[in-house]
Amino acid sequence: MLDEVTVGLPGSLSNLYPGVESGILNYYVAALTMEGLLSVDSAGKLQPALARKWTAKDPKTYVFSIRKDAKFTDGSPVKVSDILYSIKMARDAKVSPSSASYWGAVSSVRQTGPWEITFRLSAPNVSFDWVPTVADALWVAPEAFWKKHHGRIGTSSAMLIGSGPYKVTSFSPDSQAVFERTDTWWDGPPKVKKFTLQFISDENARLLARKSGDIDVALNVPLDQVDEWKGLADTQVISVPDRSWAGLMFNYTLPPFNDIHVRKAVAHSIDRQAIVDKLLHGLGQVATAMSTPEQFGGVYTPTEATKKLAAVPQYDFDMDKAKQELAQSSVPNGFSFDLTYPNTGPQLGKAALSLAQNLKSIGITMNVKEQSIEQWLSALNDAKAPVRYMWYFSTTGDPAELADYLLNSNPPNPVKYSNPKVSGLLDQAKGELDPHQRADQVIQAQVVAGADLPYLSLWWGQSSTAFARSIGVRNYTSFTLLSPWSDSLYSAT
Repeated sequence: MLDEVTVGLPGSLSNLYPGVESGILNYYVAALTMEGLLSVDSAGKLQPALARKWTAKDPKTYVFSIRKDAKFTDGSPVKVSDILYSIKMARDAKVSPSSASYWGAVSSVRQTGPWEITFRLSAPNVSFDWVPTVADALWVAPEAFWKKHHGRIGTSSAMLIGSGPYKVTSFSPDSQAVFERTDTWWDGPPKVKKFTLQFISDENARLLARKSGDIDVALNVPLDQVDEWKGLADTQVISVPDRSWAGLMFNYTLPPFNDIHVRKAVAHSIDRQAIVDKLLHGLGQVATAMSTPEQFGGVYTPTEATKKLAAVPQYDFDMDKAKQELAQSSVPNGFSFDLTYPNTGPQLGKAALSLAQNLKSIGITMNVKEQSIEQWLSALNDAKAPVRYMWYFSTTGDPAELADYLLNSNPPNPVKYSNPKVSGLLDQAKGELDPHQRADQVIQAQVVAGADLPYLSLWWGQSSTAFARSIGVRNYTSFTLLSPWSDSLYSAT
């Protein structure tokens, strides 16, 4: 049993509800207090949550049996009507702009028994059972709470209420959030009494906070500080593949990036291996595609998946080719543009500065600008930005998660890329019951899109987390923090 665990986060959160603000840290925080119909364990397998069991009657019909013993953190019972209303809010693009699109395949959802909910899909989608989880797109709160705040939850004046093991007792967007154990959780009392999440944007300040013992855990330790963190007394650092993808999104409709020669000129100007070796300190892997190797669990090992993903067309670092491509483009004399990155990803900024230096040698000026994580997230869908970074952390175990989001043209993807063959392969994958065939369709879609170069894959990442040695952690993986993660911690003293 642990009385209190203080966690240092590498940035502030303006909203705790991932449906509004969908950074990976928002998911980790919301998982302490909110639940969906299902949850995910550290191995990436779906588990019961508010639904005690579920079944797919056919590829378009999913039935969930709701548990009767769940309560919200305010002590009120969880009713089927609360779940249905939360689904309604999750599907509402105004209330949940960051998650509403994930529900696009649902044609209807209704109560079909005293404790039963049935979803009907407009087309088969074998990955649907990930959607009603807190790892993807459902966070259940009381219907009355939603209505009281007109759908605007997760703020300091409308702190989250869920059915999980913790209640939010305070939230100051520029300072911290506090979660205290409740005795209302259907799965029993958690092992940590209290979590204090401190928002510390300055990484040197966070390092000093651990050194002085003011924080017990630090998420997303900067890669260039890992050795310093490892050198701290009474501190252990665990690094694991985090299923993240860093890449560039080229605005497919905006000159000059609607010119493939321009896109190729930029692609050939990036030394991805040097970025992994020098800027990431080896804590990552050159990305050849969007789906990370770890997303193919149960189908391919990461090594097998890496070999298959290498079939995607690559654009190796070659400044001579970059110069030749620019000469063939609509802007042979060069041009200028801006690229922003979030302050929680300093490695993104360093990689961008390296690229800017290479581009300058062929006549392209790229202005690199840092933004707060909140600003950066809100601008991800900026249609006027010529190039955007995407730093995406897959939350589900579905190999199509990122590829479907970025490549499928229905609904429109962030860069308005459209290739009927690519969309057709991804749509086939949604209804494919054979996991090997489905995985190969997802890979093939990325192979076809690679020739068009709407996005440039840079690296697959690793995350490093620092723990006080007084805190033990079980089975730590990239899925651990997407569930009630207090159960993975224990007192090591």
